[in-house]
Amino acid sequence: MIKKMEKIFKLKENGTCFRTEIIGGLTSFVTVAYALLVIPNILKMGGMNAAGLKGDAAAALSITTDPVVASAFASTCLAAAIGTFIMGLFANLPFVLAPGIGLTAFFSYNVCLKLGYSWQQGLAAVLISGIIFIVITLTSIREKIIECLPHNLKLAITAGIGLFVALIGLKSGGIVVANPSTLVSFGDFTNPSTVLTLIGIIIVSVLMARNVKGAMLIGILITTIIGIPMGVTKLVGVKFFSAPTFGQTFFAFDFKGLVNHNGTGIAGAILSILMVVITLSLVDLFDTIGTLVGTAQKSGMVDEKGNVRRLRKALTSDAVATTIGGMLGTVTLATVVESSAGISEGARTGLSNVVVGIMFLISLFFSGIVGVIPSSATAPALIIVGALMLTTVKEIDFSDMTETIPVFFTISMMPFSYSIANGIAAGLITYPVIKIFTGKRKEVHPLMYVMALLFILRFILMPD
Repeated sequence: MIKKMEKIFKLKENGTCFRTEIIGGLTSFVTVAYALLVIPNILKMGGMNAAGLKGDAAAALSITTDPVVASAFASTCLAAAIGTFIMGLFANLPFVLAPGIGLTAFFSYNVCLKLGYSWQQGLAAVLISGIIFIVITLTSIREKIIECLPHNLKLAITAGIGLFVALIGLKSGGIVVANPSTLVSFGDFTNPSTVLTLIGIIIVSVLMARNVKGAMLIGILITTIIGIPMGVTKLVGVKFFSAPTFGQTFFAFDFKGLVNHNGTGIAGAILSILMVVITLSLVDLFDTIGTLVGTAQKSGMVDEKGNVRRLRKALTSDAVATTIGGMLGTVTLATVVESSAGISEGARTGLSNVVVGIMFLISLFFSGIVGVIPSSATAPALIIVGALMLTTVKEIDFSDMTETIPVFFTISMMPFSYSIANGIAAGLITYPVIKIFTGKRKEVHPLMYVMALLFILRFILMPD
């Protein structure tokens, strides 16, 4: 079997071996597995549940009792497995594909909660974005979009999403609450759920500081166990092993409702859909490119020109996976940064992805574990992920004011307006405007003007 694997994945040619790839794959899975615990909890907040409850009203729903939430969990596992297999077998690269937490937050809190789309309409938008991704990836459009966006804005988008995700974690953990006088304030630190969130943050932070593999997953599990005597973790009637529930979210598209949303007419609907699709595409674009380029360069997986090996195949895998994910009933799949954990262990080929994909499939039969996990245990993961994403600000050049202001608006508007789309729009609009009035319009790519105009039209024709 080892010889067969060598022939398929060209292990020696890529400077690796069978054992290293297996260890790398297991490491990547343990590191990214926390997402399987977090994603369904975020999706149910956007209404992906049998009762159609949204926001805080959906918080108590469990995978073990709600068939739609259970199907969302199965869809997440299955889509991640298929996407990861595609990346491994088609592109022969060790990059894991899974629903991104930032994209999931955008789907639930912006598309469903803020804009009022149903989750079925949101999935239709995800499918559209996936198809668009396939088209632009097979051409040179995707590369041109990447080239037209300034480096500082790409970094700012990642950092802004980090703050947005952290805010969601702080809110779901009870650390930050709404306040009519000051907008937000600290929560009740005598509340067991809030205390458990703080304990979870300390546990995950310490584990990560000590470079423990799978720190987030381990931290979630330890926090959940601590929550049992505190009365936060509920074990009554829980089945840890159960057959996966499929079908509730498969091909659950509502294209008609997407077009007729809020009765804005065809023109308004197209513009609204376009804004959602553009945002989904841009966020996925930056997540994927950032992970591929950054990780590949550090690990030497680049060609003589410094480009990621088999980049076109990697981008194609990402696009196809997003389309499949929408069909199965989960959000946009992205190349997750946690892939770097396995790569740091020596993984260099798609064989490690095969290992991760198999582990995702095995996870299908343990949905009961996810049902036990309270939001106080998953909130620390969101907060820590946000902190990690925020570290990109150290790479931003703040010496030029025409770069600093767009970067500031991009980062700040995401958490302050509770919208990833608004943050991206703020950056794409202010960047060309400031450059024009400071005599630096030649620094702006023509496509930037087109995207800025689209967002301006969005705010004029469809104000929040």
